[in-house]
Amino acid sequence: MQIIQLKEVDSTHKYLKEYLKNNVYTKPLCILSFKQNKGIGSRGNEWLGKEGNLFFSFVLDKELLPSDLPIQSASIYFSYLLKRTLKEMGSKLWLKWPNDFYLENKKIGGTITNLSNNLFLCGIGLNLIEVNKDYGKLDIVIDKIHLLNNYFAILEKRISWKEIFSEYKIEYSLSLEYETNIDNKKVSLKKSILNPDGSISINEQKVFGLR
Repeated sequence: MQIIQLKEVDSTHKYLKEYLKNNVYTKPLCILSFKQNKGIGSRGNEWLGKEGNLFFSFVLDKELLPSDLPIQSASIYFSYLLKRTLKEMGSKLWLKWPNDFYLENKKIGGTITNLSNNLFLCGIGLNLIEVNKDYGKLDIVIDKIHLLNNYFAILEKRISWKEIFSEYKIEYSLSLEYETNIDNKKVSLKKSILNPDGSISINEQKVFGLR
């Protein structure tokens, strides 16, 4: 994975999309910025981009991912691999369905994923320093490049969705205490059921975390 480092950008995700418009995709690429002015959060909301936090987006061909990965659950897959990487470094963060990073009861980051022309574009933001009282921060000190190298090394192994899901479904019980947005409405996850494809069954609906 090639990593391009930027001092400041409006959004690594937007930057990567523009980059791909002007350059032919030939291999996996990551955009890392040390400051982000207009980061993209869930449902188009802006993610706080305070300097010192982690902001990166990457692109890779669908063929470089495990064949059993449900396309609609790519965000869970990408997020859980980062969670696993950070856990190996000593962090206790967990993944709230479908793609929010939490430490104890506070959100510290999240993931957005798009698929276009067989290319997955994934953007991740993670608080390494305090932003405000409503959000938490990572519980370990990391070197950003070291973390990304470890993360992409794990991604290159093409670990099966079956293996990742087997771990994630155990952690899913933590999500039951929270809410998620379905059709722009906040819905409790308390009575939800996690399905093998990463979707949830709730209120007689099957819902994927499409973001």
